[in-house]
Amino acid sequence: MTTSGGDPRPGLHGERTRLAWVRTAVLMSGSGIGAAGAAVRDDLPGLAVPFGVVALAGAVLLVRTGLRHSALERALRHGRPLGAGLDARVAWAGALAAAAGALVLVLRLA
Repeated sequence: MTTSGGDPRPGLHGERTRLAWVRTAVLMSGSGIGAAGAAVRDDLPGLAVPFGVVALAGAVLLVRTGLRHSALERALRHGRPLGAGLDARVAWAGALAAAAGALVLVLRLA
């Protein structure tokens, strides 16, 4: 389906999705770095590891989102699907690491 100008993208769905991935990646990176720093400052260096994984997952997502945007545009133009399997697994791993770190932190402080 193309618009009257020949653009195969009838809406801004791709841009909104890309921005959502960017927001997720930035939030994961920033919160992971902040939580890892707080863990080290509070003399809990073991907790820096899962929060470091969160920051790393966010950084990987941010890089992949930039690289993936052009592939997504090509796929949309040619009417091919482009799955987000690897990106979803990286986001899942980062979220799991954040939950594990938060759980250990709460149990440690209780």
